[in-house]
Amino acid sequence: MEETSLRKRREDEKSIQSIEHKTTNLQKELGLFSGICIIVGTIIGSGIFISPKSVLSNMEAVGPCLIMWAACGILATLGALCFAELGTMITKSGGEYPYLMEAFGPIPAYLFSWTSLFVIKPSSFAIICLSFSEYVSAPFYSGCNPPQVVIKLLAAAAILLITTVNALSVRLGSYVQNVFTAAKMVIVVIIIISGLVLLAQGNTRNFENSFEGTKLSLGAIGLAFYNGLWAYDGWNQLNYITEELRNPFRNLPLAIIIGIPLVTGCYILMNVSYFTVMTATELLQSQAVAVTFGDRVLYPASWVVPLFVAFSTIGAANGTCFTAGRVS
Repeated sequence: MEETSLRKRREDEKSIQSIEHKTTNLQKELGLFSGICIIVGTIIGSGIFISPKSVLSNMEAVGPCLIMWAACGILATLGALCFAELGTMITKSGGEYPYLMEAFGPIPAYLFSWTSLFVIKPSSFAIICLSFSEYVSAPFYSGCNPPQVVIKLLAAAAILLITTVNALSVRLGSYVQNVFTAAKMVIVVIIIISGLVLLAQGNTRNFENSFEGTKLSLGAIGLAFYNGLWAYDGWNQLNYITEELRNPFRNLPLAIIIGIPLVTGCYILMNVSYFTVMTATELLQSQAVAVTFGDRVLYPASWVVPLFVAFSTIGAANGTCFTAGRVS
């Protein structure tokens, strides 16, 4: 009897050990700085450099446009703080997936996971990589649009490269994200400082009567919020990697509190810089606002703008890929 009981204990211990070996634990590789880089790097993509005119077209004037950018930043911050509360209560990676699992059960969580993995994340990843390839190939085809084959091949190469980097190592993917976030902040700072210097020199004519001619409606405000919040997309990405954050109870809310107001301030100051150089009509007619700004202010070094915008888009693509792999 004692021998059989000992055998059963050993068998039970082996089964428990085998179950423990089957579970996967994510390594806590990311600190506060990496968390801030994930938020800033995924939010700031190509939108603020190419098409801030979408908000202006609905607000119709400079003053309401700047207020709308600030309001969108406040709304994104409030949403991210709610996610920070969820992330510190349910310390699991995967973003909305574990929250839906806890609140509504497996079916809504599975539907969200399926939609994210097969529709939302791949499509946004592909769109960002296409934007990157357009900026990279444009200098080689001056005076005409790059061939679609070249754009698609470059986008495919970027997708393969980013996927490989993130598959190899969490630390490597985090390092790449930090580097590209630093690169995009360089061009953001250049645009902001250039605009503030021009503003200090007296180029304030575009801010005179900045609320004149404003005819707002609920539809216009709604569309402006939609376009503005699109530029803030990515505020929830840090919750996808909660398990890989060191001390998430401190670093998750702190990264959000630092990262999103930082992006909001950058967006407002960049729009101020744009309006210092361009009128509202000129901004609406520009195909790529940052490039137009660079041609007018940074010439003959205006080539740095498309280069760093390419860095910005590839950084946003890396951040999207980095977090998408954590959806359970």
